[in-house]
Amino acid sequence: MESGLQGKRVLVTGASGGIGSACARAFAGEGCEVVVHYHLGRERAEALAEELEGALTVAADLTDEAEADRLFEAAGELDVCAAVAGVWPEEDVPVWQLPLERWEATLRGNLTLTYLTARAFLREVARTGRGNLVLIGSTAGLFGEAGHADYAAAKSALVHGFLLSLKNELVRVAPLGRVNAVCPGWTESPMTRATLADPGLVQRVTRTMALRKVARPEDVARQVVVLASDELSGHVTGQIVTVAGGMEGRVVHE
Repeated sequence: MESGLQGKRVLVTGASGGIGSACARAFAGEGCEVVVHYHLGRERAEALAEELEGALTVAADLTDEAEADRLFEAAGELDVCAAVAGVWPEEDVPVWQLPLERWEATLRGNLTLTYLTARAFLREVARTGRGNLVLIGSTAGLFGEAGHADYAAAKSALVHGFLLSLKNELVRVAPLGRVNAVCPGWTESPMTRATLADPGLVQRVTRTMALRKVARPEDVARQVVVLASDELSGHVTGQIVTVAGGMEGRVVHE
């Protein structure tokens, strides 16, 4: 089945990471013109752009308002934005020990970052009258994640209040514009590779999953492409697609 994305211009934020690079490759495979965003992973982003014919790389710290706006100026006229960029703090810290500094940094690196991305993209949509946005959440935002309440709170706000507000606001400026979210569970990526190297952890986190395996970035990327496509998802907006092997939550007691 054709996606109808041939020739569309797509921005992938966080494209130097595992899920982001898989999304960039997936869009390129559909014939899209891809804009590869990165913040710190310059070498990975440039290597990816060389792999994808005609791809443009743009650096920006998306927690900075001015840099986020400059990214969209450099990206040109867009049809799709896949807002993949985000950060997961690896250290397990319960709330009673959680420093305010980390709480604020995690919210800024996920929720505020995505707000600035969405705002800049939707300003472009308001000008052109068209555009689709795909947000990346997390199962932490659906089920919570002990030791990472900051990350869970940021992702929950993203895929609930923010997503559901955006899908109604978007159609004010783009009657057929759509916004949806993909919530991955544990997925192989540079951000999680060290953690997932522990076989015991993998066994524990898959205990509430029908499919007892960790996702690959490509599993997530394919769902992002489907939601970005008007041919495949033209009447789908404000929805969450969970890519987590049928996860039902996490075991509370060992």
